[in-house]
Amino acid sequence: MKLVIERGELLRALGHVTSVVERRTTIPILSNVLLQASNQGLQFKATDLEREVLEQAPADVSQPGAVTVPAHVLHDIVRKLPDGAEVEIRRDAEKDRLTLASGQSRFALQTLPPEDFPDLAPGELSHKFEIGAHELKRLIDKTRFAISTEETRYYLNGIYLHTAAQGKQATLRAVATDGHRLAQAELPLPKGATGMPGVILPRKTVHELHRLIEGSEAMVKVGVSPSKARFEIGTVTLTTKLIDGTFPDYARVIPKSNDKALKVDNAEFKSAVDRVSTIASERGRAVKLNISSDKLILSVNNPEGGSATEELGVDYDATPLEIGFNARYLLDIAGQLESDTAHFQLADPGSPTMVKDGSDEGALYVLMPMRV
Repeated sequence: MKLVIERGELLRALGHVTSVVERRTTIPILSNVLLQASNQGLQFKATDLEREVLEQAPADVSQPGAVTVPAHVLHDIVRKLPDGAEVEIRRDAEKDRLTLASGQSRFALQTLPPEDFPDLAPGELSHKFEIGAHELKRLIDKTRFAISTEETRYYLNGIYLHTAAQGKQATLRAVATDGHRLAQAELPLPKGATGMPGVILPRKTVHELHRLIEGSEAMVKVGVSPSKARFEIGTVTLTTKLIDGTFPDYARVIPKSNDKALKVDNAEFKSAVDRVSTIASERGRAVKLNISSDKLILSVNNPEGGSATEELGVDYDATPLEIGFNARYLLDIAGQLESDTAHFQLADPGSPTMVKDGSDEGALYVLMPMRV
């Protein structure tokens, strides 16, 4: 194997694949990246056995071949080479070494056999469709903060992506919940997604996918089956196993009869919650909302740290209500709203509250109250 590649192309490709490589693993080959040189250029593959990322880069290949080398070491070497440098990569089969040369620099890296590298073949993908990168990013942005990190309820450790209906319109819906809050976002169902199985994308996959589509305006090709999903973004392909579990019937926790409507300026509300929660204890993080006619008083009382209150003008004409929430959860939801106004639909101090985005019909949030 022998080739020459531009440093920028090499760094870009390595940056896409090395993020799935665990820095500590008991299986040595999982620390490596598979390099495959052919007439089409240089292909990169990395995996943690749950996710696999493939990337392509143009290269001047004089001798095709394949090899695996430590991914993070290679990435660090290339990152430290000067901009615009040409990098020669050559495999010495006799010494099981990969030689990397650029200018006056020479590096020799240990290799492992390419035939031992695992393949996360997606198998037959029953449904295939395309979705804009910005649309997919929006679904992830509006829901991923609510993904549970509690390993015992593993089926909540991801985003549930499935088909649904909003009125008469079929939609592609993303839902995440940790039992304390729920986030839902949707968009019109892409062509080809009709009848697709509901899938739970694992948390790590969600974050990796978000990183890969960040700033992209491309169309993302999506393929799903009951056990795997594949996303093609330009020259990058991410294949992932899915969470093997049943997502709960989340529709049961979305309140249908909350009759107390509160409208508040979202920027003012977010700033006020942030200010008063400075006093809250790390463990409790509770903020009390005292809502009366056109007035909202936010308050925090921490026996060890003091107290804080702030008053806001709001649009509210129902019976007065006192209700408490986790400040962090309130800030997470307020941070997702695109509208200037946050729409709260409340019932009583012990029932879930629904929050809607004034400018996005496809997004809604449910928040369980706290005792304060």
